[in-house]
Amino acid sequence: METNPTDELRFLDLTSCQLHDLADIDLPEILEEIDLTANRLTKLDERISLLSHLKKLSLRQNLLDDQAVEPLTHWNAISGLEELVLRDNKLTNTPDMSIFKSLLVFDVAFNEITSLMGLSKVSLALKELYVSKNEVLKMEALDHFHSLEILELGSNRLRIMENLETLTNLQELWLGRNRIKAINLCGLKCIKKLSLQSNRLTSMLGLQECVALEELYLSHNGIQKMEGLSTLHNLQILDVSSNKLSSVNDIENLTKLEDLWLNDNQIESLEGMEAAVAGSREILSTIYLERNPCAKVPEYTARLKVIFPNIQQIDSDIM
Repeated sequence: METNPTDELRFLDLTSCQLHDLADIDLPEILEEIDLTANRLTKLDERISLLSHLKKLSLRQNLLDDQAVEPLTHWNAISGLEELVLRDNKLTNTPDMSIFKSLLVFDVAFNEITSLMGLSKVSLALKELYVSKNEVLKMEALDHFHSLEILELGSNRLRIMENLETLTNLQELWLGRNRIKAINLCGLKCIKKLSLQSNRLTSMLGLQECVALEELYLSHNGIQKMEGLSTLHNLQILDVSSNKLSSVNDIENLTKLEDLWLNDNQIESLEGMEAAVAGSREILSTIYLERNPCAKVPEYTARLKVIFPNIQQIDSDIM
């Protein structure tokens, strides 16, 4: 199949070219996508402001600060932008994105942003928002994102899960590496993927109504008991490794569980394991139990193979 030359002109990929500016680069007016990832840009080329067909612009991993990005907020000709990536730059504030009414994906991860308040002017149509690896202290200015499906706020300084009530279409919530002490999904029931790894949780209560959950990541916390899981009938992946668990509980009715991560806990024995995982023992394909006392018992692997007849991986060993 022949490539249409016009199609090539619609996409400009300048990834990892180490450019300091775009002076020697042609920017055709019909461009729809520009990828400038991993360059050395400290300011934006004003010719971008004339690209009225532009839908996707990636400025990931450059040297742009707040002042350098500010012109974007006035470039009305590119107001039809659907995806804007400013990840891994030098931003301390969220730029005013109010002119971009059709924005679906907005990525300001890996910057130095301390507040989400600037998000109040971001498109109501937004479906994916990435603000991980910043210095954000509070979950706020999110209430208007009724269409949001993915929210990434990992590696910030958050202490409380809050202000999520109106995000009724949210399917993925990533909050790993924060300082959260308690789970509060604010009544949301459509979430399919939830990560609270590396926080300060001591309990997993608060998930009971999240019946759509398919993947749950709670590793590296201080959880002492498995509870509040029995209603999560769609759960396929459960990671509660590196906690303080001494037994396996509350998952006997889960019939879709395929991956179970229990390594680095305090589980003493494999006795009762078959009953504890009764609902999923036929379909479970991966289990991690290494660095528990029970992993030192004689014929540890053989006993797990009997409990889980279709197991494909035990710890790091592929069957």
